[in-house]
Amino acid sequence: MNFPFYIFGIHPHWLFESLAYFIGFRVYLYTRNKERIPMDKALWVIVGATLGAALGSKFLYWLEDPNKTLENWDNLVYLIEGKTIVGGLLGGLIGVETAKKWIGWTRSTGDDFVLPLAVGMMIGRIGCFLTGLDDHTYGIATSWITGVDFGDGIKRHPTQLYEIVFLGIVAMLLFQMKKKNIGWEGLLFQLFMLSYFMFRFMIDFIKPTPHPYWILNNIQLASLLGIAYYIWLIHKKQTEKRSEIHA
Repeated sequence: MNFPFYIFGIHPHWLFESLAYFIGFRVYLYTRNKERIPMDKALWVIVGATLGAALGSKFLYWLEDPNKTLENWDNLVYLIEGKTIVGGLLGGLIGVETAKKWIGWTRSTGDDFVLPLAVGMMIGRIGCFLTGLDDHTYGIATSWITGVDFGDGIKRHPTQLYEIVFLGIVAMLLFQMKKKNIGWEGLLFQLFMLSYFMFRFMIDFIKPTPHPYWILNNIQLASLLGIAYYIWLIHKKQTEKRSEIHA
């Protein structure tokens, strides 16, 4: 296989990123709980998520190599070309909460996003993998049987494929929880975000990206913030549930 692997003459990154957005949105419309939030308000939540994700993904990308970003502060191509999933998730979270306050909605809406996010991210990572070295999402050199040569003669960890497998497992486990009606409204989304941030914190140790923050990179720092937030949130919800039971 040659990288990038064009499909009908279309660059894989562009093709699968477009499919990720389109299919993810269709999955959301098909699987969302129609009784949880009416469609007119759900659209505002989607707008908030989209805008927040776009800004968050860019902002965190600029922190990958602060010196390089400062050197290219007036280079529009550099500033708009990169993005990060972790930044998108955190930015999307802020965007959703802002939109909910704007429309006066207090119920959790996160569970409806779990499957669309997992599906969209898995599809997007296929494009990352097929793009090869140009995408900069591969891992460090390895002698593991999973190693992939992206075209320069060096076998590397296909971290994109690791992520696809991880997301598939998490989605299946959360789906089982949903069928058994375990937990509270919003728990599935909280567990999805917590597990993904933990995965990204660990997997980025085998990525050849700059680690300018002691031994960590920008993704790992953001992931730690996400991990701390969701551990606190889940603990808070558990405490509230226990109080309700004993009240």
